[in-house]
Amino acid sequence: MTTKFFENQLRPDRAVISISGEGALAFLHNLLTCDVATLAQGQAAYGALLSPQGKILHDIFVFNAGEQVLLDCALEQREALLQKLMMYKLRAKLTITARDDLEVAVGDEGFIDPRNAQMGHRFFAANGAFKAGDGYDAARISLGLADSVQDIGTNSLFPHEANLDQFGGVNFTKGCYVGQEVVSRMQHRGTARSRVLPVTGQGLTKGTSITSADKTIGEILSTTSANALALVRLDRLGDATAPLLSNAVTLKVQKPDWIKYDVTIPEAVQ
Repeated sequence: MTTKFFENQLRPDRAVISISGEGALAFLHNLLTCDVATLAQGQAAYGALLSPQGKILHDIFVFNAGEQVLLDCALEQREALLQKLMMYKLRAKLTITARDDLEVAVGDEGFIDPRNAQMGHRFFAANGAFKAGDGYDAARISLGLADSVQDIGTNSLFPHEANLDQFGGVNFTKGCYVGQEVVSRMQHRGTARSRVLPVTGQGLTKGTSITSADKTIGEILSTTSANALALVRLDRLGDATAPLLSNAVTLKVQKPDWIKYDVTIPEAVQ
């Protein structure tokens, strides 16, 4: 079931790459955290290309369009992603192209967002077919979904920290991919100490620290007027004995219904 937060609109911060040729899905399957080897035509997956150290370089949506595979990626990161894909392509007979004739749109057509069905659909539209709109960022922040640039960044977060393991963005039974050993170790040892979580509070500012009794708990990421995302140390949150503050603003950590891991929110910070 999907919840419609917004009308069909352009995502001006996203861009498109196409990969065509025999073995395009297999090529991506050996690189990305998600399983795309058996991705049927018309289906999409969400995953990431990691550094050898296991941190996210690019989180992307992969769509099987039949004769080609389309990637929905951050516009700001597209050139770097293209360079990485070309480096890994080697002698494979694949054509990898930046598609400036296509744009990414969201709304009520296309494929359901693989991360969370409440975010509605994503689709590829001809350049200029739609205009940018409102509501998308507020919706994703309220649901606890991190943005490629505003929250995840490049070579900063592990997949667990950005909750890719919660959205099906990491397959723990597939074969090797770049950074797989580190991610598997974090999964089996349960060593993901920090997670991106939604928080509420009026006037929160991106980049400011979250504290409790002068102890740093986390950092504010992208924001709206009354909601934000934050990278939170779960162990320190669980031990907090005083309200959470960020630049003197009191905030509350939310626990989305998609969470499968343990989050302890002490009475002192509720």
